[in-house]
Amino acid sequence: MHIENFKIFSDLVESESFSRAAKLNGITQSAVSQQLRSMERHFNVLIVDRSQKQFRLTQEGRRLYDSSKEILHLYERLDCELQEMRKVISGNIKLSTIYSVGLHALPKYLTSFMQKFPSVNVHVEYRRSNHVYEDVLHNSVDLGIVAFPIKNRQLEITPFKTDQLVVAVCANHPLAEKGEVEINELEEYDFVGFDKDIPTRKATDDIFREAKVEIEPKMEFDNIETVKRAVEIHAGFAVLPASTVEEEVEKGLIRALHFKGKTFSRPIAIIHRKGRVLTPAMKQFVELLTGVKVPPEDAAPATKSSSATKSGN
Repeated sequence: MHIENFKIFSDLVESESFSRAAKLNGITQSAVSQQLRSMERHFNVLIVDRSQKQFRLTQEGRRLYDSSKEILHLYERLDCELQEMRKVISGNIKLSTIYSVGLHALPKYLTSFMQKFPSVNVHVEYRRSNHVYEDVLHNSVDLGIVAFPIKNRQLEITPFKTDQLVVAVCANHPLAEKGEVEINELEEYDFVGFDKDIPTRKATDDIFREAKVEIEPKMEFDNIETVKRAVEIHAGFAVLPASTVEEEVEKGLIRALHFKGKTFSRPIAIIHRKGRVLTPAMKQFVELLTGVKVPPEDAAPATKSSSATKSGN
């Protein structure tokens, strides 16, 4: 029995999908099925209850899964310890990030990391927030980056940075010459927003709701670049993270207005699955992003999940 058997089996149990387990391990669905049958023959037990329509483990299967996770954890920790003893920083990092962070905040960190650790290959996927969580929970990636992180007992959440939310308008918008704007002033103008399931849109709706103003979007989009283009052509104002419009502000295409008397922040965090052993390369990457040394694996986590912060009330 090889370590790969336990890895494929664990991925199958956690995803409850032969196709996903196959994709995660770079093999065919048929190969996953063969691995499962091989394990059943090896241990002489039935692992999956095939009388059920949905994927369900037998009692023996659940015990095998628990042990598989222990074996994998010990193997991964041993591998990482040996790398650290040899002072080796190499390998691959799979990262899933929301578009706004991946396109605007992450590039400078990636450049710095690759210059410092040229033997590490970082593969970045740009995803919607809900898909980033799925990627991390299903072990499709090593690390994820999200805004307004949601507490989950299966996840470790490490604060990365905080971005201020601003009102973005085009250069010839009636509000463009104002440095600050009252929230209730925005009721008079068209609003361009993200889709309702995107965290920054939810935070924007909370801002309006708390101020007791009713503002419905004229347009809704699923990514920040399209929202910015809509703002540029005077389709309406948008509430966006300040760092994502820096280039457009510098070029004079967009004006960034602050909320008068209030500050609304967008917390950004790095997430990874609890119990996952971080390789030396992953630790170095997290440390570069946060500026904080990653504690030893057995130490209690030093950080807590963040939420939207409001000040100046």
